[in-house]
Amino acid sequence: MKIVFDKIVSTPMPIETSLEGVSFVGTLKKSGYHQVLLAGQMAGSLELNCDRCGQAYSYPIDTALRLKLSDVISEDKDDLDIIEFLDGEIDMDYILQSEINTFKSAYNYCEKCSNSDEAFEVEY
Repeated sequence: MKIVFDKIVSTPMPIETSLEGVSFVGTLKKSGYHQVLLAGQMAGSLELNCDRCGQAYSYPIDTALRLKLSDVISEDKDDLDIIEFLDGEIDMDYILQSEINTFKSAYNYCEKCSNSDEAFEVEY
């Protein structure tokens, strides 16, 4: 879902999208001349593989998401929560996919492995 950056106003605009079993419900609102604030909640579950035993398991997601979106290159090096859309369109699917990839790229352990104190070593 793409939204034209210039169509966002200071009144919060409701937005809802979903991808890979994770949904996002929130709002977009103009927070400056070249900035939009995205705020909402991600909920659902992801199918992940345990990094220790390799078993697939369902990982529940219920987390708040708050980002700044800009249609110009940001000069603020201290704020890492800014996503730049230089083509003038906000791509909500790109944002949600990026957040999902953040969960996938972390070390993920199933319930059995996260509660285990046993040393893990595989010999080939």
